[in-house]
Amino acid sequence: MEIFDFLITAGDPSGDLHGSRLIAAFKKQNPSIKIAAVGGPLMKEVADEFLEDLAGEGIVGFLEPVLKMPRLLGIAFKIRDFLEAKRAKALICIDYYGFNRRLLEFAFKAQVPAYYYISPQVWASRPYRIRVIAQRVKKVFVIFPFEGKLYREAGVECEFVGHPLLDIIPEPASQTDASQAPFVGILPGSRKSEVSRHLPIFLEAFQIFKKRAPKARAAVFAARSLPDSAYQTATDAGVEVIRESDYRKRVELNLALCSSGTATLENALLGIPMVVAYKMSWPTYFLARALVKVPYIAMANILAGQRIVPELIQKEASPEGLAQALLELWGKPETYLKIRQELIVLRKKLGSPGVSERVARLMLELK
Repeated sequence: MEIFDFLITAGDPSGDLHGSRLIAAFKKQNPSIKIAAVGGPLMKEVADEFLEDLAGEGIVGFLEPVLKMPRLLGIAFKIRDFLEAKRAKALICIDYYGFNRRLLEFAFKAQVPAYYYISPQVWASRPYRIRVIAQRVKKVFVIFPFEGKLYREAGVECEFVGHPLLDIIPEPASQTDASQAPFVGILPGSRKSEVSRHLPIFLEAFQIFKKRAPKARAAVFAARSLPDSAYQTATDAGVEVIRESDYRKRVELNLALCSSGTATLENALLGIPMVVAYKMSWPTYFLARALVKVPYIAMANILAGQRIVPELIQKEASPEGLAQALLELWGKPETYLKIRQELIVLRKKLGSPGVSERVARLMLELK
């Protein structure tokens, strides 16, 4: 029976990306290290053993996990058996608290030490989660500077390591004015349900915007985990669909329309002014309103503590509303430049590059 140094678990495309980079960093520092993984296609490529494709399930919100509970339980019990058989010397959970919480219990009962990288956003909702982490996790590696205080106050050993996106996102383009023809990036989400919900609305919003800005062009940036068929609506509308992993095309954007999520932080790090939108089922929306404690949905606004970029949620996120928000950004050069500069300043607050290597080194020192 092969024994692994670490079992690393991630449940969404973002976690899959950062998990794969962490595995690569481990291998670079110690080529003999053995790692098992639960995640997505990127982690599958670099892990020594891949247990399940959890990230590919594309589960989001509060209701979808209930609908897919049998599948999730099957994956969880497989990991439980893996931990109980002592096939991993340590567990590293990446975000995705709803699922990883169960794994923390399994690891605790199996006496396998557990760590958290990219901690759950307990500051945004359900702060009671930090108590479970305090009881079940040996150390948390946080990626936002304000998170450390929350965990330390709860008695959790933690360390700020910087945001892993700094390792892969280039510096903002030198373009500093709004005099060029608008190049609008459309980012409807990373999950199939998000894309199907947002993409038609975003495309219609761009067509309305284009009537006022005839030289405007757009491109849809596809999620790595989704097939071309998910973006057929864009293809049918004659809008280019771009797949990339290095952000070299995205850095050319001077405006973006995106759903709430990782894309908003990516755009902020690239200095791209944006309009942020999100639509969900009404039951999920009302439940989210009751649970979420932060006043914003865009990470740029959360980090700044104020509304830097416009946010439109639910019925506000109509094609007309989104187009108007884009026009207000582009039609006011002073406002546009101010937002761009504020986004660039945020980048400096998130640490320095080398995050994956830093975490791998710290984890190896803990062993």
